[in-house]
Amino acid sequence: MTSKVSSPAEQADGTVVGEQRKAAGAKDVRRLDRVIIRFAGDSGDGMQLTGDRFTSETASFGNDLSTLPNFPAEIRAPAGTLPGVSSFQLHFADHDILTPGDAPNVLVAMNPAALKANIADLPRGAEIIVNTDEFTKRAMQKVGYAASPLEDGSLDGYSLHPVPLTTLTVEALKEFDLTRKEAERSKNMFALGLLSWMYHRPTEGTEKFLKAKFAKKPAIAAANIAAFRAGWNFGETTEDFAVSFEIAPATKAFPVGTYRNISGNLALSYGLVAASRQADLPLFLGSYPITPASDILHELSKHKNFGVRTFQAEDEIAGIGAALGAAFGGSLAVTTTSGPGVALKSETVGLAVSLELPLLIVDIQRGGPSTGLPTKTEQADLLQAMYGRNGEAPVPVIAPRTPADCFDAAIEATRIALTYRTPVMLLSDGYLANGSEPWRIPDLDELPDLRVQFAQGPNHTLEDGTEVFWPYKRDPQTLARPWAIPGTPGLEHRIGGIEKEDGTGNISYAPANHDFMVRTRQAKIDGIDVPDLEVDDPDEAKTLVLGWGSTYGPITAAVRRLRTAGESIAQAHLRHLNPFPKNLGTVLKAYDKVVIPEMNLGQLATLVRAKYLVDAHSYNQVNGMPFKAQQLAAALKEAIDG
Repeated sequence: MTSKVSSPAEQADGTVVGEQRKAAGAKDVRRLDRVIIRFAGDSGDGMQLTGDRFTSETASFGNDLSTLPNFPAEIRAPAGTLPGVSSFQLHFADHDILTPGDAPNVLVAMNPAALKANIADLPRGAEIIVNTDEFTKRAMQKVGYAASPLEDGSLDGYSLHPVPLTTLTVEALKEFDLTRKEAERSKNMFALGLLSWMYHRPTEGTEKFLKAKFAKKPAIAAANIAAFRAGWNFGETTEDFAVSFEIAPATKAFPVGTYRNISGNLALSYGLVAASRQADLPLFLGSYPITPASDILHELSKHKNFGVRTFQAEDEIAGIGAALGAAFGGSLAVTTTSGPGVALKSETVGLAVSLELPLLIVDIQRGGPSTGLPTKTEQADLLQAMYGRNGEAPVPVIAPRTPADCFDAAIEATRIALTYRTPVMLLSDGYLANGSEPWRIPDLDELPDLRVQFAQGPNHTLEDGTEVFWPYKRDPQTLARPWAIPGTPGLEHRIGGIEKEDGTGNISYAPANHDFMVRTRQAKIDGIDVPDLEVDDPDEAKTLVLGWGSTYGPITAAVRRLRTAGESIAQAHLRHLNPFPKNLGTVLKAYDKVVIPEMNLGQLATLVRAKYLVDAHSYNQVNGMPFKAQQLAAALKEAIDG
C-alpha cells in the first residue's frame, strides 16, 4: 500500500491557523497549516491548467495535497454562463490531509458567472480575487446580477480583492507581437503568478513547463512566462495584498521515499504497465474514448517502449473484443470505459467468463443513467459490475480508495485475473480519476511477482494411455484452467461462448454438466484469496462506518473530526467487493450499528444486507460531487446518538 500515515486531524470548522512574521522592509508573511484555493472561470479560461500547475509546484515544494477538478461536459460551453463555469480546487497543508476540502478559503473568479456559481461555497471572511475587467453590465446580466456584486455590498462579509487581470495582462505583454485577444489568453498565467507569490510557490517548474508546452511557438511561450512573472511582481508591489502566506512542507506526513504528484488515471496507467512487467507479458489495451476514462488510453499510448500496444476501436464492443482476443493470444489484456460503455461490453464480459481468460475491465464511474453526467462523479455501477450480464457470470470486483491507490489496485486486479484466469472489474470513478495527491514511487522489489506459466504440453492421460490436452482441466487450488498460447503444437483446443464440457472443453448441452460448470465458475470466484478486512477501532466503538472506493477520504476525515470531538466510532473500508473478505460478516456483527455512505442510492448496503442479514443503514448522495467531511461527520454523529 502507498496510503499515507495519519497525523494531526483536520480542523472541523475549515479555518486555517498560523502565526505572522515580517522581515524588515518586506510585506507581512503569515504561516498557515493549510489552505483551500479554488480557481474558477469559463471553460476556455484555462482553469484546469492553472490549477494543475499550482498543484505541481505545491507537490514539488513538499506539501500534502488533494485536488478536485470540476468542469462542464461540453467541449466549449457557452462563454459567461453558469453551466460553462470550470473550476479547480486544491487543498494543501503541512500535515496529512485526505480531501480537497469542504469550503475554499480563497476563490479566484475570472468572471461574474464564476463568482455566482461558487460564492455559496465560501465561508464568511474568505478571500475573493475577481477579474474586474469581466464585470461588464452585459456579463452580469447574463448570470442574473441586477447590480454589480462588487459595489452593492453583497460581498462585504468577504475579503475582496478587485484586480483588472485582463488589463494588467495585456499591458504586461504590450512589447510582444500579439493581438489583444491573443494577449488576453495569458490572463490565467497572470493569476497563477499572483497566487504563486501569495503562497510562496516555486516558479521554475512552471516556466520550464511553458517552454516545453509551446516549444514550437517560442513567442507564445515567452508571452505566457512574461504574464506569469507579471502576476508575481504585481503581488509583490501592489498595496492591495499586504500579506503573503507560508505553508511548510509536510515533512512528517509521509514515509521516507521519492514522491510525485499523481492523478488516479495516471496512477492506474502506471500500475498496468508495472503489472505487465511483473507478469512478463505484453500489455494490450483495447478501448473506445469516453469521459472520464480516456486519459488512460492517452497515457498508455506513450509507452510502446514497455511493450504496450493500444488500440482505439470504433466502438466499445470492438474495444473489449480486441482485448479478449489479445488475452487469448497471451497478453495482459485491458479495456477501459465508463458506465455506459460497461453496458455495451457486457456480452463480451460474459464470453470472457465462459472462456475463463484473464481480462481487466476498468470502469471509471460517472453520473448516469445513459449519458448522464459525463464529467461528474458517482459510485452507481457496483450492481452492474456484480450482476450486469446474462446467466450466472460471476466476476471479481475491486475498487481503489485514493488517486495514488489506483496504482496498487491495478496490480491487485492483475494478480487476480492471472492467477484465477478470470475477467476482473476495477471500479474507479471521476473523483479519483481527475483528482491528485502525492504518491511514493515504489521500489521494484516491493512489487509482486505476477509471472504465469503457460501450458507447455498435454495435461491429461486417457484410459488407453494417450496423452492429450484438456483446456478445462483445473488447478486444484485455484480452479483456474490452463492458459494455452494459440499455435503451440499439441495444444489445439475448441473455444467459444457455448457451454463447455468439464475438462475436455467440448460443446455440451448436458444438464448435469451445465450445473457443474456454473457452480465451478462461482466456486472459483468465491475461493479467491483476498486479505481480511482491517478495522480501525481504537476505542471499542458501537458504531461502524463501512465504505468502498473514493469515499475513503471524506469518511476518514469525518471520523477524525468525530474522534477529535470525543466521539467513539470505528471505520473499515472495502477494496474487494467480490468476493468480500472472509471476515466481513464477523466484523459487521460485532457492532450495534453499521452505516454505509455511498455516492449512489445504497448499492453496497443492499449487498451487505442481503448476504449478512445485517441492518446496515445507508447514507447516500448522488449530486455528482464527492461527500464533504463536515456533512459526513454530522450524519455519523446522528447515527451514533440515534
